[in-house]
Amino acid sequence: MRLSLFDLDHTLLAGDSDYGWGQFMVRHGLVDPDVYARKNAEFYAAYQAGTLDQMAYQAFSLEPLTRFSMDELAAWHRRFMAETIEPLMTAPGRRLVRERVQAGDVVAIVTSTNSFVTGPIARAYGVEHLIATDPEVRDGRYTGRVAGIPAFREGKVARLGEWLARRGERLADFDQSWFYSDSTNDLPLLEAVTHPVAVDPDPALRAIALARGWSVISLRGAGDPPAAS
Repeated sequence: MRLSLFDLDHTLLAGDSDYGWGQFMVRHGLVDPDVYARKNAEFYAAYQAGTLDQMAYQAFSLEPLTRFSMDELAAWHRRFMAETIEPLMTAPGRRLVRERVQAGDVVAIVTSTNSFVTGPIARAYGVEHLIATDPEVRDGRYTGRVAGIPAFREGKVARLGEWLARRGERLADFDQSWFYSDSTNDLPLLEAVTHPVAVDPDPALRAIALARGWSVISLRGAGDPPAAS
């Protein structure tokens, strides 16, 4: 049994879908451009610095979803995919995911970005399983609150455990497990798998990966990524 887990932003994607969705909303006048752009940039800087208050960020990012119906949001998301996400989906990233799926691995994307933003992206990669921060839905509309544990830092490990338990499995049941990520925010899950892989890592993760002998790869070039073994 083999398990292949992928972070999304700055790992499979050559950019950040959460930040990109915020920029998309600003560009199309779905939010107050000055206020939202400033706060979105502040939260993104905090994420990069490893100081993000996840619950404060979720409250900020989920609130605009409450203003629209599900049909309206779906229409905006289709445009977002075409304008923002598809240019960020690199050929090496697509090939690596396809490789792991065709090899028969259990494959999942594990991301802190909410499932409204990332669900269609996972499907575009051909990945059936998504573990993401889930926005609460009541009476067919988003409430602006988080349902359950945000899939961030240790929350990714907890959410993975919940998902596996629903399948009647544990992480230890897999002979080999991979997690591909760019960020030190993902150290808890990188340390939990048998094969941690740093993908175009931030400087801190690169230093940790090199010190611990972890694989370091890039999915930004035009060539094929190193195959998992």
